Parts: sequence; structure tokens; C-alpha cells
Amino acid sequence: MAAVDPHSFTDSRQARTRHVALSLYLDLPSSTIHASALFSLQTPHSGPFYLDTRSLTIHSVIHPKTQTPIPFSLSDPDPIKGSLLSFTLSDHSSFLISYSTSPSSSALQWLLPPQSSHPFVYTQCQSIHARSVFPCQDTAALRIQYSALLNVPSQLSAVMAARHVERRSPKHDDAVHVVLPDGESWCAQGRIVEEFVMEQSVPPYLFAFAVGELGNREVGPRTRVYAENAAAVLDSAAAEFAGTEDMIREGEKLFGPYEWERFDLLVLPPSFPYGGMENPRMVFLTPTVIKGDATGAQVVAHELAHSWTGNLITNKTNEHFWLNEGFTTYAERRIVEAVQGEQRAALNIGIGWRGLNEDVERFKDNLEFTKLKNNQEGIDPDNVYSQVPYEKGFQFLWRIERQVGRPAFDEFLKKYIDTFKFKSIDTETFLDFLKANIPGIENQIDLLLWTEGTGIPPDAYEPESTAYKTIVSLANEFTNGRMPREDEVAGWQGQEWELYLDNLPKSIEASQVIDLDSRYKLSESKDYEVKVSFLQRAISCGCKTYYNEVEKTLKGVGRMKYLRPLYTALVKGSGKEDGKVFAKRIFSEARECYHPIAQGVVEAIFAKHL
Repeated sequence: MAAVDPHSFTDSRQARTRHVALSLYLDLPSSTIHASALFSLQTPHSGPFYLDTRSLTIHSVIHPKTQTPIPFSLSDPDPIKGSLLSFTLSDHSSFLISYSTSPSSSALQWLLPPQSSHPFVYTQCQSIHARSVFPCQDTAALRIQYSALLNVPSQLSAVMAARHVERRSPKHDDAVHVVLPDGESWCAQGRIVEEFVMEQSVPPYLFAFAVGELGNREVGPRTRVYAENAAAVLDSAAAEFAGTEDMIREGEKLFGPYEWERFDLLVLPPSFPYGGMENPRMVFLTPTVIKGDATGAQVVAHELAHSWTGNLITNKTNEHFWLNEGFTTYAERRIVEAVQGEQRAALNIGIGWRGLNEDVERFKDNLEFTKLKNNQEGIDPDNVYSQVPYEKGFQFLWRIERQVGRPAFDEFLKKYIDTFKFKSIDTETFLDFLKANIPGIENQIDLLLWTEGTGIPPDAYEPESTAYKTIVSLANEFTNGRMPREDEVAGWQGQEWELYLDNLPKSIEASQVIDLDSRYKLSESKDYEVKVSFLQRAISCGCKTYYNEVEKTLKGVGRMKYLRPLYTALVKGSGKEDGKVFAKRIFSEARECYHPIAQGVVEAIFAKHL
């Protein structure tokens, strides 16, 4: 096998998928999708052919023109890659697979009340979970177009990272090869079909849909906010993201035309495991980004920036993930600076700097994952997800900007995006392009140290803004018991408090934490960044006063940015028996409310520390 990706069975000697036409019957009571997928290849292929699957039941592989079955085999599951679906083609340019998903699909979360007000299902396919929704060459090295028919209960509606064609009655010829359980019919009364097409090529991890009782609000000429049909959520989301069009225009000034036509936003239930997911045309968001002060729009700025860096130009594999996230973090901060000002962007950089230092410390026993370009053979990418590709990647690009000047770097970025759009590239391709377009840069910056060295390079740069320095200085004074005065924090929003808490000394007493909270009520903050940062520090200094608040938080949200530090603080280190017992109980009670990806991450933390 000539592998193209350590996380995929895809073979470079085989034809590439050009287009997949999906017919998906969503059976919400059984948490299952019954489906067919018609594959069109870029070139006819003869010989063995491999696809990635995970937790799929394959009913048949068929030659679509002759309707003759093609024998197939499904391997025993690999714990990371899933099962290899293999069959032999004979000058075929297309084939059709009939299959069903499993309720344990790692990409799908099926929600029932009280997790959501009505039945609801959504996908999260990054990094390697598209294969649990449909068989595919599940690697970012390959880009596909797709169409989809989603057959759902008629009281629900669907959104997708694709162009919506129409909502219509089901037709018998929509899904001739979809195998449905006895008693179920594609054209049954009370079912509706939502039809979508994605005409631009995208990596499989950007395949996305959600189905539920959805309402929406217009917030700009290219943007609608969707959420479960609750007026309060929709109104607050529309207010938080009112400046989205301004951000899109700034992005276009900086990086070139917005290529995806729409930039809609879907606010998901609290179990969504990420802050945001950059699915093209339909960004998925956690409700925790609705903060009431528009600072949550920074997550939107990040997902918007992916429209150029990640969605247009994609990392070839997860070993080059920084090409997606480092570029996008840089682009996000440029957009935030243009729309919200330099001070806000500097605080953003400062929080990122602290996060980078913490994650480099986290990987001190496995420095491979402090490199930008790293080896992930035999590694589950969800278990090594960290701030390193985001923040070290940002620091690398910021270092280049400082070397050549912002105007020259802006020109370079536009040329880079225009050259590689709709392509998947690796670190070497970027470095070759950098050296060709900024001659001599390799003599001014140690490019190899930045991309393949461990830790934080000496020419990385902590921000120097006045606001940032003031907050860090106040945090350092906490060692001596000095709490910030009310006049010093009068204008602080969540970001300032987050930066302050992130920079508190590690050796603080439980009594100091309680005193800080009694004055500023941080444990009750509606901004989860602030609340979780405070609770993490309370746990770390042995303060059990806030265990009730920790429990409420871990049971109330499924965002991994919050689960990871709180569960880690509870179980890491010796003498934490009470914390370990508490953490195990909470997880046993909350587990089913988490997305499967988040479940796996918490289980990995327990495996390491328990």
C-alpha cells in the first residue's frame, strides 16, 4: 500500500474520488442513517480500491450501469483508522455503495430532550471522522465535490455545508439502493427531502450537516444565524454576530475574494465539542461564544479566516495541521485588529502566548508534538490536539511579518492564497514558496528550527501592548496577596479577566482564590473562558469549595476547551484521590451528553493519569 496519510487507508496508486452523491435517510429513533453513496472517480480504475470506514455496515457495492454486485471485504477495525473497505474495479469510473451508520458513529451526535428542545443530530468530521458517516478516501490530501439528499421528519429542517437546492417531497428514484428496515419507506408520509450540492472541492473533514427544529435571523447580506427555534438564543446570537459582514469585508481586503458565496452560522446545543468548526458556507458554533459583549465574534473571525486558510488551502495531512491553524490564527488576529482595534488583538495574542507555553509544558514528555511539522504515525490526532499548531504557527508567521514588514508580507499572503487555492499542501511546499518569493529569508530566520524544532524558538515574541503588560503585572503581584482594585478592573471584559487568571502564579493558596472570587464573582461568570480558567486554578490549589460549580460546568457544556483543563486538573498529580473519584463520577453521569470525540478525549486523560 502506498499510503498518502498516516490516518487513512487511501492508496496513492489508486484513482481519486471526484464526486460523491449521497442519499441519507435519517432514522432519529434508532440514531442511524441508512444511505447510498454514488462515487465518481477522476479517472477509470482497474485493480484493488480502498476506502476508509468506521462503524459502518456495508450492504453492497454495485456497478451502477450494469447493476451487478462487486464483491467486497471489510477489515477488522484499527483503533485509529477504522476498517478498510476493499474491492476490485475493472476499468470502472463509478460505483455505488449501500450502507448504514452505527449509533456509535464518531462523527454524529444524536440529541434528545433535555439536551435539546427537539430531536437534533449534527456531524463533526474533523479530523478523521467523515468515514463514520460515509465510506470515503478520508484524507485532507484529497478534495471532493458532493451532493446530498437528506430524508428527515417533515417537522424538522436541515442545514449543510453546501448550497441548499430545495425542500421537497421524497421521490422513489431518489434512493433505489438505500436499504431501509422493515416498515420504513423513503416516501413515507411525514417525511421530507432537503437537497444540497457542494460544487467546490473540499477535503472530506469539511462535510457537515445538522437536522433539527431550526429558526434563523438575518445578520448581513451574506449571513444568516441559525439555531434551535428559540427566540432568545437567536436574538442574542444575532446581536453577538452583528458585525460579521464587516469582518468578511476586512478578510477580503487582506486575503482576496471570499470564494464561498454564503457565510452562515449555526449555533449548536452546548454539547458541541469545539468553539467553532469552519464548515464552508455553514460555520458550526458552540453557544458559549455568545457572551453579550461581541467578543465572542472573535471565534467567528477565526472560522471566517479559515475560508481562505484551511478551506481554500488545506494541510495535506494532520502532520501539517499548522498550515490550517497557524495561518488562520494569524488571519483571525488581523481581522480582529481591523474591526475591534489593536488592543483587543494584543490581548488575543497574549492569551494565545500563555496557551502555547502551557501546551509546550503539557507535552514535555513527548516533545514531538511541540513541533509544527510532526510525526503522527500510530497517533490519534484528537488526543494530541493542542494550541501548538495554532499559536506556534501564528508566532512563525508573525516572525516572518516582522522580518519583511507588513506590506510585503500582505502581498506574499495574497499570492500564496491565489497560488494554492483549492489545493492541499505540506510544510515543504510552503517553505519552497516562501523562499522563492522572499529571497534570502532562510538566512534571516531559522526556518528548520521553526518548523521541525521542539519547544518555543528564542525569536518568538510575547506581545508588548500597554494593556497586556498591565494585566500580566497585576497577575504577578498576586503572589504577594495584592488583588487588583476595582478601579483597575473597571473596564475589563472577559478577555482581560481570562488573561489575568491565566497568568496567576501557580503557588497560590486556596484562601486567596476564595478572596478573589468573593470580590469579583468569577466562579459565577457567564463567560465560560473566565469561569473555567478560575475553576481550573481553584482545583489546582486544592480548593474544593467550587466542586459544585465544576460539576455544573462539566455537565452543562461539552466543549473540549473546558473539559480538558478541568478533568486534567482534577486527576493530574499525586494526592488527588478525592479529585479522581469526583472526576470519574461526573464523567460517568455526563458521558452520554458529550459528543463521541469529547468522550474519547476525556477517556484518554483518564488513561494517562488514573
